Amino acid sequence: MKRSILLLFLLSTFFGFSQEKENYKKVAAQFMVLYNKEDYKAIFDMFDSNMKAALPLEKTVALFSKNIAPAGKIKKMEFLKLRSTAHIYKTTMDNAILDFTISLDFDNKINGFFGSQHQPESKGPKLERNATKMHLPFNEEWTVFWGGTTVEQNYHVAYYNQKYAYDLLIMKDGKSFKTNGKTNKDYYVFGKEITAPCDAKVVQVITGVKDNIPGELNPKQLTGNTVVLETKHKEYIMMAHFKEKSIVVKEGQQVKAGQLLGQCGNSGNTTEPHLHLSLQNVKDMNAAAGGKLFFEKIKVNGEIKEDYLPVKNDKIQNIKR
Repeated sequence: MKRSILLLFLLSTFFGFSQEKENYKKVAAQFMVLYNKEDYKAIFDMFDSNMKAALPLEKTVALFSKNIAPAGKIKKMEFLKLRSTAHIYKTTMDNAILDFTISLDFDNKINGFFGSQHQPESKGPKLERNATKMHLPFNEEWTVFWGGTTVEQNYHVAYYNQKYAYDLLIMKDGKSFKTNGKTNKDYYVFGKEITAPCDAKVVQVITGVKDNIPGELNPKQLTGNTVVLETKHKEYIMMAHFKEKSIVVKEGQQVKAGQLLGQCGNSGNTTEPHLHLSLQNVKDMNAAAGGKLFFEKIKVNGEIKEDYLPVKNDKIQNIKR
């Protein structure tokens, strides 16, 4: 499942100035050169002792070579803003645009580093929650892996354009797969039907993305095979990571609640099969702001709930009508 691809350590709590500091400028430039040379050992040497302990050399090399390198070489790093004293750089790469957050100690050693998808502020309308009545987009009992309104429950909350999104799968006896989880067919959720959660218009369809081997990522196509719906209230429901060649709807098509859209897959920037489901204020996820997605009447952990926002570890299912 899609998780943050880098880690954040020991960021200072002091407030700084709004302009880039010269020492950060030099470190960012050095980092860019070393990364483009694939000299991850030298990047490790830029860490302070706490970072080295938290992210040893072997893990540092694996982190960059397996998770960041597929995004390509760094073309430029542009200072955006401060987060406390840490500097955030908009990092344009061959295949993606990321935000790199760098924090330095008093000796200009890196004591904090975090990478995430670039998040431009949305210019769309404000959207706190859905006005349209929603059903769950599946028929069996699924589990909320990430969901809720706090970062502890839901890592998406930290990302402006994915705020309050869900990652949903099927778990049995505490596991999401049958045997060793090395193939997509081993996962209970792979190939399960995904349906429309409400009456809506299909406004975006992305197809042609291959399913990943479990454990691998595809940062070149973050959402994989995707369907975006527009409700009558101009709300946008994004569903991502469909199985390759499974989507059966087209852009411009009107769909009814419960109508088949496709099958759950493992395409895009995800390590295992699951459904990413989110409410956003505009069609384009890159320019969106996320909103809270409530469901009209569903079964939660065996009890009926109305107008409910599922949270991490909830077992959820539609009520038969």
